[in-house]
Amino acid sequence: MSREIGLLLVALDQAYDHKSWHGTNLRGALRGLTAEEAALRTASGRPSIHELVVLLAYWKYTVLRQLTNLPKGSFPQKGSSWFPRENANSVQWNADRTLLERMHQELRAAVASLKPGELDRPSAKARYLKRDLILGAVAHDLHHGGQIQLIKRFTMKG
Repeated sequence: MSREIGLLLVALDQAYDHKSWHGTNLRGALRGLTAEEAALRTASGRPSIHELVVLLAYWKYTVLRQLTNLPKGSFPQKGSSWFPRENANSVQWNADRTLLERMHQELRAAVASLKPGELDRPSAKARYLKRDLILGAVAHDLHHGGQIQLIKRFTMKG
């Protein structure tokens, strides 16, 4: 594995579930949350943590699809990008966290299988370089991980 692929994997891991200097990673932000807590909103019309989890899974899938040329519509949930989770229960919450984990692991495996020269090539849809898609996935995890921390601060006591 090339040094650059290794660095991209480190970035993916630190943003998602490995210790890093920036503080809480995405999975850490979700640790210990109940379905009821994940359903809380800072205001009407704002996303819940639960909805962000499915959004994050979907966009990991979208990058995976670009890297591997998966067929459109192969995401395990019906729909695209936004998946409302009104009145979700703990079974759905656990399933959606498992989906996020699965999408992360599949994305990580796809990145690990890339050859260094592929990073400078366009994605399957020829819109972005593969390197840029991977770095975008890292930034997306970090962005929404911070958002989740803020939602928790504004909606939970203690």
